[in-house]
Amino acid sequence: MTEQDIAAHSADTFARLAIELHDAPGVEETIDAVVQFALQALSCTYAGVALYTRGSRAEVAAVTDPVVAEVYDLQISSQNGPLVTALQDRTTVLIRDTLDDGRWPEWAAKVAALGVRSVLDVPLATGNGARATVGVLGLYSPVVDAFSQDDEAIAHILARHASVAVASARHEETMAQAVDARKLVGQAMGILMERFDVDGDRAFAILKRYSQDTNTKLRDVAQQLIDTRKLPH
Repeated sequence: MTEQDIAAHSADTFARLAIELHDAPGVEETIDAVVQFALQALSCTYAGVALYTRGSRAEVAAVTDPVVAEVYDLQISSQNGPLVTALQDRTTVLIRDTLDDGRWPEWAAKVAALGVRSVLDVPLATGNGARATVGVLGLYSPVVDAFSQDDEAIAHILARHASVAVASARHEETMAQAVDARKLVGQAMGILMERFDVDGDRAFAILKRYSQDTNTKLRDVAQQLIDTRKLPH
């Protein structure tokens, strides 16, 4: 079965996923929808997503079982394992049996002891270049050689949906934060203009100076002024 056949066969299922991801209010809810869908559509017992953060370091974003968090933490702390390889090389990593894979022997032995025998890590990417890598979708099973070619194809389709949804959710959250910050700064400027009888440019300069002098974000200076009617010391 080709990836196109799978996509056609699963059209209704992926259509439902697309709606769920579109309706998710934020990044956290989007990722939760992805891992829950993975449990339904793929031959995995556990699923999880790790996302890149601003510091270019992976963080656990969602797991369906605590064992996945352990699998991730072992790799994030050592910066070694299939998750790290999938992130850095933007390549899919398949481990058919953790007891018989020599690429990451120390990590594989610990994961096998947790009861995980099959691993499929699929990168989440929105384009070309390292910065386009969003994270990794991880699929896990206690069964040896659990993932077929069809599973891999479906996982890649899911990863594409997830990549776009996460990038979109992050953008919307960033935009919402920016709008919120502008509203706060505008409100704080209004307080200064009324209290000190200054114009808008002068009020903004005062906020900016306090932000720089106290090494505090402009948004936080504005919030403090609104809450306390006082500027930071």
